Amino acid sequence: MSALARDRLKEPDIVLEARNLYSYYGKSVVLQDLNFDLEPGSMLAVLGRNGVGKTTLLRTIMGLTDRTKGDLFFSGEPLGDRRTDERAMMGIGYVPQGREVVPRFTVAENLKMGTFARKDGKRAIPDKVFDLFPILKEFSERRGGDLSGGQQQQLAIGRALAMNPKMLLLDEPTEGIQPNIVQEIEEVIQTLNVEHGLTIVLVEQNIDFARRACDRFLVMDKGQVVVSGRGEDLNDEIANKHLTF
Repeated sequence: MSALARDRLKEPDIVLEARNLYSYYGKSVVLQDLNFDLEPGSMLAVLGRNGVGKTTLLRTIMGLTDRTKGDLFFSGEPLGDRRTDERAMMGIGYVPQGREVVPRFTVAENLKMGTFARKDGKRAIPDKVFDLFPILKEFSERRGGDLSGGQQQQLAIGRALAMNPKMLLLDEPTEGIQPNIVQEIEEVIQTLNVEHGLTIVLVEQNIDFARRACDRFLVMDKGQVVVSGRGEDLNDEIANKHLTF
């Protein structure tokens, strides 16, 4: 273990840390020299225009890019050489863009998939999944492909919660969803963070929600962090300069 890794194990107050992090698809560098950290129980909003590297950051945390350079730590443990399934077993849940619900599986079967990343071996779907998303219990025998887009997003989040994660990565969870379910999903995200103490990394286009919900934010451009700060510092000047199209 490197000296840097040993130092990070002595810092339990940091759940996620990137230092001089680069990430690549083939020979192309997508993330460049990222530096940030995240405290347990906090929420980080990752903001920026389309194509600036936001999704790649989440995929990098999950080990889904071709290679990385630099340091990435989760609860003090280096992630660099760990496979995606190992990162999930460590407690990192991921809800990707597009949801990736298995259409021919029932809602219950999709949810049970999440439990296979649990270290304790339990396969029961946690009660909190149905408490947060009652529609999933009502539609438990319905096929995932028969759900609406908003219901599929609830299912994708519920599947990630079924693994009992320590940290949840959400990639634009309200994109393309009917307005009444957008509000419900936003409320669930805040409940998970505030009441359940779940650490969340949120890629989001809704600046108002980011301001309300997040403790910290990063604004990305061309694979780099160009602005960062506390949630309350996400002002109109930053939004107009870096986030408007």
